[in-house]
Amino acid sequence: MHELPVTQNIINICIEEAEKNGAKKIDKINIVVGALSDIVPDSIHMYFELLTKGTILQGTELKVKKIKARILCKDCGLEEELNKSGFKCNNCKSENVKILGSSQLYIESMEVDDDEGN
Repeated sequence: MHELPVTQNIINICIEEAEKNGAKKIDKINIVVGALSDIVPDSIHMYFELLTKGTILQGTELKVKKIKARILCKDCGLEEELNKSGFKCNNCKSENVKILGSSQLYIESMEVDDDEGN
């Protein structure tokens, strides 16, 4: 259920940026979701469709890119994708690792239409 306020924030940010830049329509929004974020992309899509009715975002294509979790070994310095072996370095087998960028959610880009129909 936490996808509802997250989706509303995405919508608010996109509308605000479009208005600041004189865009009449947003054609596409690309968001990035980290693998450990607990965000369900299907829920984001559902709320987005419901909440954008009657706005400049109605009919906007929403692309959600899910990125894999990465770890950094604090012992040997190897940076790699988190894999089935869990939070353990594949190189030196250390469990002294730092999780990198796996829980984030951000708007990567927007494609806008600022043409007034001319």
